[in-house]
Amino acid sequence: MQNDILPQAPSRRRFIGVAAAAIAAGSLSRFAFAQTSQAVTEITPAAGGDKTAIRKLRVHVPESQLTDLRRRIKATKWPERETVTDASQGVQLATMQKLATYWSTNYDWRKVEARLNALPQYVTEIDGLDIHFIHVRSKQKDALPMIITHGWPGSIIEQMKVIDPLTNPTAHGGNASDAFDVVIPSLPGYGFSGKPTTTGWDPARIARAWVVLMQRLGYTRYVAQGGDWGNAVTEQMALLTPPGLIGIHTNMPATVPDDIANALKYGNPPPAGLSPDEQHAFDQLDYFYKHGLGYAQEMAGRPQTLYGIEDSPIGLAAWMLDHDAASQAMIARVFNGQTEGLSRDDVLDNVTLYWVTNTGISSARLYWENKLNFFAPKHVTIPVAVSVFPDEIYSAPKSWTEKAYPKLIHYNRLPKGGHFAAWEQPQEFTDEVRVSFRSLR
Repeated sequence: MQNDILPQAPSRRRFIGVAAAAIAAGSLSRFAFAQTSQAVTEITPAAGGDKTAIRKLRVHVPESQLTDLRRRIKATKWPERETVTDASQGVQLATMQKLATYWSTNYDWRKVEARLNALPQYVTEIDGLDIHFIHVRSKQKDALPMIITHGWPGSIIEQMKVIDPLTNPTAHGGNASDAFDVVIPSLPGYGFSGKPTTTGWDPARIARAWVVLMQRLGYTRYVAQGGDWGNAVTEQMALLTPPGLIGIHTNMPATVPDDIANALKYGNPPPAGLSPDEQHAFDQLDYFYKHGLGYAQEMAGRPQTLYGIEDSPIGLAAWMLDHDAASQAMIARVFNGQTEGLSRDDVLDNVTLYWVTNTGISSARLYWENKLNFFAPKHVTIPVAVSVFPDEIYSAPKSWTEKAYPKLIHYNRLPKGGHFAAWEQPQEFTDEVRVSFRSLR
């Protein structure tokens, strides 16, 4: 980690006393303590101080930080109610107040912390930056290694539901031959990865780091998966054509043709002769560019200005919830008592991870760093599998997908699900990944 070395203890004085006793007993070398702003992690030191070594990591957030979080939520200075009856002005006051009540009184961070610590977590330095990752090896022989990359406003929390179904398929309705070894890194500036202190950490640089990570783990043949920024990184990995990468899967493909992109950019009508699927995708993108892109524009242009999301947990939560209309509507229904793909705890596990790691702004800088046209085809030449969830920002038509990926090995449209596919619909996501890579095993 890149922050000052601090104790996992209520006070520095207490730690000094404990450390003195430990030094006397010769046992202090068991852990090196690091703090990512508010969240404390324990990292096993590497022999000889080699930061590129694979080091174990354990998460523990001090109770004082959780107490402060609840205090801040309760002290929120609320705005007046929106002047409309829908969410067209943003996340509605009623939703945020219900979220705040649950977050400050019933939510328990320790539950997800325990689940995280039950998983093998590690950190290793790549290109001068500590990269945190979960790494679960399957017990099945010949499991296919896969690196899965999250996006914004997601995190490693997104993929936790699919780890056991992917690594232990026979316990979840699959065959032993469907097994994967799973590697799930935190993007730079996200979660428990280091925060870049210099510029240049764009999707291409992250892709290069991921290739190094898979090599460092000893994998010579593997696949990659991603959505949102995870797709951008995964496609950049594919463009590098590293010897070990044999195929990719995406649930947010970059397939928008130039004529469609130009029509959307200049506010022109869609080109003539679109199929129903193509017209639907055009309409989705048109709505997103006109009504849902504000967060991305602000983070791409002025990420450092977002001080409010570092100081106010409710400000952070509202900023994260307002990613896309379908996800926001689903989360609003969840806090209104309905059963959906996500639970209240799911939503707050993710938001709280951003809060305790103080990564609201450091994660936003990825938008500033990126210079790619997100949805434009990147001319990926290796095998690609695509799963289309209907409530994604746009449902990529098969016609666009076939043109974007000349080696398309799988395309399927799912009946339900949105932007956070693995998180919202873990069974469907797992089935899609299994089917997608069977031909490459």
